[in-house]
Amino acid sequence: MAEQIFPEGTLMKGKRGLVMGVANKNSIAWAIARQLAAQGAEIAFTYQGDNLLRRVKPLAQSIMPEGSDAEPILCDCDVTNDAQMEATFQTLKDEWGEIDFLVHAIAFAGKDQLAGSFVENTTRDGFKSAMDISAYSFVDAARRASHIMKDGGSMVTLTYLGSERVIPNYNVMGVAKAALEACTRYLAADLGPRGIRVNAISAGPIKTLAAAGIGSGRHMFRFNKAASALRDNTDSAGVAGAALYMLSDLGLSCTGETHHVDGGFHAIGMPAEDAMDEASGRE
Repeated sequence: MAEQIFPEGTLMKGKRGLVMGVANKNSIAWAIARQLAAQGAEIAFTYQGDNLLRRVKPLAQSIMPEGSDAEPILCDCDVTNDAQMEATFQTLKDEWGEIDFLVHAIAFAGKDQLAGSFVENTTRDGFKSAMDISAYSFVDAARRASHIMKDGGSMVTLTYLGSERVIPNYNVMGVAKAALEACTRYLAADLGPRGIRVNAISAGPIKTLAAAGIGSGRHMFRFNKAASALRDNTDSAGVAGAALYMLSDLGLSCTGETHHVDGGFHAIGMPAEDAMDEASGRE
């Protein structure tokens, strides 16, 4: 895999926004935040609870402008808690008045929902929870963010190919991601007349905290690397570059899109024989 590169520039200079979903330095949301900051953006972050605050705060501090003695905006936010969601966006309004972009990188399903049979293991509560946190939270965040986007703006969420095709052990999360992509299209139609663009990035498997909760993860990474068009794992820097395009003025006419950043894996109908041998470990 290529070394992560986050080019510096001014594409996001003067723009402010919120990144939701950074868990640690390996998070895709953190790669996106680093790229946006390298292009001049000011970024606020959400976290959930003191354990995540201890991880997120030093990361947020590391991308503050040189010479600044200000503290980053960090908001404790459980997306299932309306009061905390309201407080988060009120903080942004109080501190900045308005924002230009939103990055939504939040998803969850119980570990018991992500193994074995989808039809036998998906519970009513598990289904509700996955849909609430992984799909509805984007709708809720988008509505609140749109109220403080005065001169247009852009929003990006993260999805995965399990929304389109069956992925072993992805189960209810695949259904939630399909709903998230549909939400993206409806949000794009609703907010488009106000100059707000809404897109999704379908990223290939990346070794993050979220990915660790999926059964047969090792096989997923091995197979995706062998079967993708680039014959390599997805690099979070590539996802960050796609997010930069969509969130900056470069993506001016792009909205309602689900953009695949997975090394071309989504385009392969049947992997080549040598790729199958590599994925299975056969010589």
